[in-house]
Amino acid sequence: MTEREPIIKVRNFTAAYGGNVVIDDISFDVHRGEIFVILGGSGCGKSTLLKHMIGLYPAAAGSIEIEGDDIVTAQGDHRRRILRRFGVMYQLGALFGSMTLRENIRVPLEEYTDLPGEAMDLVAQMKLDLVGLKDFAHHMPSEISGGMQKRAAIARAMALDPGILFLDEPSAGLDPITSAELDQLIIRLSRSLNITFVIVTHELPSIYTIADRVIMLDKRVKKIVAEGHPAELRDNSDNPWVRQFFLREAPEAEAKAP
Repeated sequence: MTEREPIIKVRNFTAAYGGNVVIDDISFDVHRGEIFVILGGSGCGKSTLLKHMIGLYPAAAGSIEIEGDDIVTAQGDHRRRILRRFGVMYQLGALFGSMTLRENIRVPLEEYTDLPGEAMDLVAQMKLDLVGLKDFAHHMPSEISGGMQKRAAIARAMALDPGILFLDEPSAGLDPITSAELDQLIIRLSRSLNITFVIVTHELPSIYTIADRVIMLDKRVKKIVAEGHPAELRDNSDNPWVRQFFLREAPEAEAKAP
């Protein structure tokens, strides 16, 4: 793909819990407008990396620049301005069960804007329309399906019109048809609104469908062991573990390959 402007720059980043290093000195860029996927085996630090990128955890070392500003060191109003630049969809949606979908989407608007209530309702309705839920504004999360909850969570993540959306395991718990529909929604939002997506997932069908580029983490070395388009990595990587991941082969199967 054509090289695009970096919107996120991660440099010499290390994540650690206490004395336990989870990710050790990695660097990469996310380009504006691309769908960028973070993948790897269980325990490799995928979600840990994402949580650091959105500022939930302090980095042990390194920098994470979002549109030129380092979220690792930013404080006060500076940090608040950075947080407005992206939206987040957590793994289980994290919708407030006591609120309607419209009320859920109003939460970031109430936190970060001074819009009047009618305007907030209008924005919330527009976001629901974008994800195919225009007739469900007054429904509670418990009244809709898991796939619809994921869509509503994406709508809430878009409430402030961010240029970047972080999605943590968006297809987790969904059946193949619903997962495929969510993939198409992500592609449509990316292409029509030029949103940059950073997505943590291990669902191979989704990865092949949506990813412009991936990085793969390996918990054994605590680093990035592959970067590129998933099909190219599957077919051309010289790392046996990378090929095993994309081909869903056990190590023994790889060893028996001619």
